[in-house]
Amino acid sequence: HLATSLPLPSERDHLRPRIDLIAFMIDIKSKYSLRNVEASLAYVDASFFLGKVCFLVTGVGRMKYCSIEMSAIWKLREAYSSPVLFCELELEGIRVATAQRLLRMLEICAGLLPGVSALYFGSLMSSSANY
Repeated sequence: HLATSLPLPSERDHLRPRIDLIAFMIDIKSKYSLRNVEASLAYVDASFFLGKVCFLVTGVGRMKYCSIEMSAIWKLREAYSSPVLFCELELEGIRVATAQRLLRMLEICAGLLPGVSALYFGSLMSSSANY
């Protein structure tokens, strides 16, 4: 299920499936994209930031057209203790690899991989980003 903004409408709450992972997409070429994500973060329950949120930064293949400083992305990662994935949607191989990573993260967050919790995975992702 996809949502273009938060908060989600309250009608039909009883029909809404469980939310296992929230992936915030940020287009590195659009300051509006970053502002929209920052505004939406206020609507996410704090418990989701324990391994069930990630930031997907697109457009990284064209860094010379960036409108967003990388320091803003790193601040989000630090402030919300959530991993950051970078991808270029225009390149099929990278797009497929990113989709596979997101699916693996979703399996972990949904509890479908025995012995691996979303919290453990989130800490593993954030510590690996420091190297």
